Amino acid sequence: MKAAVFDLDGTLIDSAADIHAAGNAVLAVEGLPPVTLEQSRSFVGNGAGVYIQRLIAACGLAPDPVLEARMYRRFLEGYETAVGLTTLYPGVEAALRDLQADGWVLAICTNKPVAPARAVLAHFGLLDLFAAIYGGDSLPQRKPDPAPLLATIADLGDPQTLFVGDSEVDAECAVRAGIDFALFTEGYRKTPVAQMPHQISFADFADLPAKARLWRA
Repeated sequence: MKAAVFDLDGTLIDSAADIHAAGNAVLAVEGLPPVTLEQSRSFVGNGAGVYIQRLIAACGLAPDPVLEARMYRRFLEGYETAVGLTTLYPGVEAALRDLQADGWVLAICTNKPVAPARAVLAHFGLLDLFAAIYGGDSLPQRKPDPAPLLATIADLGDPQTLFVGDSEVDAECAVRAGIDFALFTEGYRKTPVAQMPHQISFADFADLPAKARLWRA
C-alpha cells in the first residue's frame, strides 16, 4: 500500500487571503496597524502561534505573552470558519481522486489547527477523501519536527509514504522523518526549488498522479 500525505496551506489550498483577513481583524481589535497580504503570507507555515508572534513583531512590539495569548484566542475564533477567500489550487480535486482511484491512501499533516483544517476541507467537499488528519494542535510538536508526520503515517498502518508540501518547513520535516518529499513549487516557499531537498517536484497538480505512479515503481 502507498500513501500520499499532504500539507494543506500553500499545497492543496491558497488560504493566504483568509489568514490575512483574520490576522488584520485581530490587529484592529488591539488598535495595531494592519499588515500587507505579502507580509502575512510570509508569516505562514509554522502554525497559528508563530503567525501571531510574527504579527506582533511586524508592528514593532517586543514579545508579550499576555498580548500573544489574547490575540491567539481571537485569531482562532475568527479563523475556524474563515473559508470565503480560500481557493483550491487548480487540479487539486482531480489529482486527489485520481490518486485514490490508483489505490493510494490519502492523509493530511498540516500546521494549521485541526478544526479549521477540517472546516476548509469540508467546505470544498474533500474531507471524506482523507483517512487521517493531523493539525498543528494534534500533538505538542509541529512541523518541521517529524513527530506529526510520523504519527500520521502510523495511523495509516505505516505504508510506503510520499509527503507532498510546498515549503521549507515541509521539506525539512520530510528529511527529518526519512520520508520522500514531493514539492509543489507554486505555494508559499521562499527558497529556490534547486536548493530544497525533494524527490519529485511539480507546478501543476495535473502532473502529480503520473509522477506518483513512477515513484518507486
